[in-house]
Amino acid sequence: MPWKVTQPVNERMRFVVRLENGERMTDLCQEYGISRKTGYKFWERFKERGPAGLADESRAPKRVPRRTAAEIEQLIVKTRKARPNWGGRTIKAVLERRQPGLVLPAPTTIGDILKRHGLVTSSKRRREAGEPKRGPLTVPEAPNQVWAVDYKDQFRLGNGRYCYPLTATDVHSRFVLAVQALEGTDEEGARQCFEEIFREHGLPQIIRSDNGSPFASTGLAGLTRLSAWWLRLGIAHQRIQPAHPEQNGQHERMHRTLKAETTRPAGKNPLQQQERFDQFRREFNEVRPHQSLGMKTPADVHRPSERRLPEPLPELEYPLHDDVLVVGREGHIRLPRCRSVFLSKALAGQPVGLREQEDGRWLVTFITLDLGLYDPRGHRRFEPLPRDVHSAGE
Repeated sequence: MPWKVTQPVNERMRFVVRLENGERMTDLCQEYGISRKTGYKFWERFKERGPAGLADESRAPKRVPRRTAAEIEQLIVKTRKARPNWGGRTIKAVLERRQPGLVLPAPTTIGDILKRHGLVTSSKRRREAGEPKRGPLTVPEAPNQVWAVDYKDQFRLGNGRYCYPLTATDVHSRFVLAVQALEGTDEEGARQCFEEIFREHGLPQIIRSDNGSPFASTGLAGLTRLSAWWLRLGIAHQRIQPAHPEQNGQHERMHRTLKAETTRPAGKNPLQQQERFDQFRREFNEVRPHQSLGMKTPADVHRPSERRLPEPLPELEYPLHDDVLVVGREGHIRLPRCRSVFLSKALAGQPVGLREQEDGRWLVTFITLDLGLYDPRGHRRFEPLPRDVHSAGE
C-alpha cells in the first residue's frame, strides 16, 4: 500500500531517513509499495529542500496556456471602471472595434474578470410578471417605421431647478434621436423639440408614447394639440396600455442607462446637463454596440427618413365628406341647424369633415380618424366613438 493515508509526510520522512542510513532504494520501494520513480522523486526533493520537499505540491498547472494576459485584463478593468454600465459583450465589441487585431477572451471570461476585481455586484433577480396583452403595437422592420418618445422622470439640478428630459428613439435601430433638457412638459416646448428632430431626421411612420401629457389626453380620441399636429404630418400615433411601461421596454431600458450615466450627480444648470445628454447620445449611438443589432452600433443601422418636414402644412381635404368645418379656438364646431357642439381644444383651428349617414346622423372625421356621430334630431347630441387605446390615425 503506497504510503499511509493518515500521515504521508511522516512516512516519507522515515523513508528518506532509512535511505540515508544506507538501505537500498529497491528494497524500501518494495516495502512501502511505491515505484522506484516515486522513491527517487522524494529523495531528490528532500536533498534539495529538506523536510519541506516531502509535502504534497499543488496539482494546478504551473502555466495556464489560455490565461488572459495581464495587459488585456488591465485594459478590460480600466474600460469597465470608465463605463460601469458596460457588460462583457459590450466591452469586447468596443475594444475590438477600437483596436483591430486585438485578441480578447469570450464575454463570459470578461465577466469572470470583472467579478474577480469586484466590478460586478450580484443583484437579486426580480420575478418577471406575466406577459401583458400588447394589442396591435407595430413591430418595426426598418428604421423610421416606429419612434418611441417619453419624458424621463424629472430630477433636480445643482441650482435647485427641475429638469424634464424629453427623449426620442428609433425602435428598430435603437438610435437616440434626442435627449432634450426641458423645464416642463408643456405642449409648446415639446412641439419645438419635435420640429428640430423632424428637420434633422425626417418623419417616422408611427410615434409610440404612453398616455400622459402632452402626448395623449382623456379627451376626444385621446388627442392633444401635439398628437393632432403629428396626424397632420401623416404620422400615426400608437399608445401603450395604461400602467404597462414594459410595452415600451426598450425605451425604458435606455432611460435607465441615461439616468445612471448623466444624472449622478446632475449638472449644475440646464446648459451643463444638456452637454452631458449630448455626450451620452454620441456614445450610445456611435460607440456602444448592441446585441440585438448583431453587436453593431445604432449609427451603423440607422438612416434618416426620406419623408421630410413639410413647411407649411399641407391643406386637409375631405373629398368623400359633405362638408368641412374649422374647429373654433375653444374646441367647438357649429353643426347643421346652428347647433354648437364641443369636440376638443386639441383640434382648435383644425378642419374636420362631416358626412351624413343613412340613419340621418353626421359622422365627424379628423383626417382619417373618425371622432364621433352627431344626431341633429331630438337632443342633438354628439357621441364620441370608442377608440382602442393603442392607435390613432392609422
